[in-house]
Amino acid sequence: MQKKKQQSSRRNFLKNITGTTLALGAGSLAAFAAEEKIEERTIFYQKKILSNDRINVGVIGMGIMGNNNVNTALKVPGVQLVAACDLYTGRLEHAKEIHGKDIFVTNDYRKILDRKDIDAVIIATGDHWHARITKEALQKGKHVYCEKPMVHFINEGLGVIEAQKASKKIMQVGSQRVSSIVYAKAHELYKSGEIGKLNMVNAIYDRQDALGAWEYTMPADESPETVDWDRYIAGMPKMPYDPKKFFWWRNYREFGTGVAGDLFVHLLSGTHVITDSKGPNAIFASGQLCYWKDGRNVPDVMTGIMQYPETPEHPAFQLTLQVNFVSGTGGSEVIRFVGDEGTIDIGGGGLTVHRSIMSKAPGIGGWDALTTYPKAMQETLVQKYNQKYSPDEQKRPVKPDIIYKEPQGYDEHLEHHTNFFDSVRTGKPAVEDAVFGFRAAAPCLACNESYFKKKIIYWDPEQMKVKEG
Repeated sequence: MQKKKQQSSRRNFLKNITGTTLALGAGSLAAFAAEEKIEERTIFYQKKILSNDRINVGVIGMGIMGNNNVNTALKVPGVQLVAACDLYTGRLEHAKEIHGKDIFVTNDYRKILDRKDIDAVIIATGDHWHARITKEALQKGKHVYCEKPMVHFINEGLGVIEAQKASKKIMQVGSQRVSSIVYAKAHELYKSGEIGKLNMVNAIYDRQDALGAWEYTMPADESPETVDWDRYIAGMPKMPYDPKKFFWWRNYREFGTGVAGDLFVHLLSGTHVITDSKGPNAIFASGQLCYWKDGRNVPDVMTGIMQYPETPEHPAFQLTLQVNFVSGTGGSEVIRFVGDEGTIDIGGGGLTVHRSIMSKAPGIGGWDALTTYPKAMQETLVQKYNQKYSPDEQKRPVKPDIIYKEPQGYDEHLEHHTNFFDSVRTGKPAVEDAVFGFRAAAPCLACNESYFKKKIIYWDPEQMKVKEG
């Protein structure tokens, strides 16, 4: 009886997770496989977590994403936070307030890497530290969850990949769309041919507020006494302390990667998940700084155009990217895949497939040169057209929309962290490893290079190298 109750409980859990609103979409082998995966994980997490199943984590960088990642990671059974690093004393104080006075805190990330009791680290620093700390962590035998973009500069990418391979440790990049069930469903629908042959992807990530434009609240006690500025700029040319460059680091090329590295990379990650693409071969970007003139040296409005070549995985297609930090739309996030028979629109925790299929007959009349010919010729042409094409062939085929919604309470960020820790426990490949993370990041970083140098960047997605154009 107890066993039946447990099975029922698991089934109810599965229903909550996979029981999404899927209108007019049949079940699939992929969906069953996803259920099986979730049930397997559920059964594991219903067990008592033994000491050798526990994963001790240290977090390097306790800003917005560092705190967000910690809070999400701690929802995964068996994950324990034992150490935190930040260069601002207030965040170390906050870490003890939230996670207990016994947590080890430091302003030197190397002290975390040297600890034998730490299994994995979450790296959520400024972009300029990502590659450096990641490689050192891997060399010290730590598993690594690194925030996107994986690297600050394109030339750092292959070194991180080699470090991960040499370490044989798990490395996952933090772009949660890669683990999203909505993107998994989009992949399934795209691969099944629901929109025909892909030719265009349009991706938008707009905002319209100061916080969205990275003008975050400054702490009341910011100063060279509370911020370890020298450690922050270690390895860089000396520069005077500037609180904006520390607390608003995304606004500065020296420390961040602008809208391309922060937001374009989400859009590319999602595109690559759905299409199985390795990336574009030509990249161009344009933009401007039109509103948030707060000292930043990156644009607040940016567009990118990428050419994806034909591969065994997908046809040739164009990808357009847009980020507008002062958008009169109020802000929006949507990605649209356009094929020759329909579209997949993703946003708002779900997707919609809309089909528009051309008729077999090309059409006659209306906005057509037919009406400019002599009347007798018009009648003859119409008669021949009707003889050649049946009434059904003259109509557009009609298919209903497919609407898919993630279940209430679903959290793709939690799913991404759960996937990471599952890989740490089992040794299975990470869902977003260093190769995937670099292939998503590099074209975005190439957008910055294109914008500042005003030229097209040519990219080899297989070898993951910039080509001389």
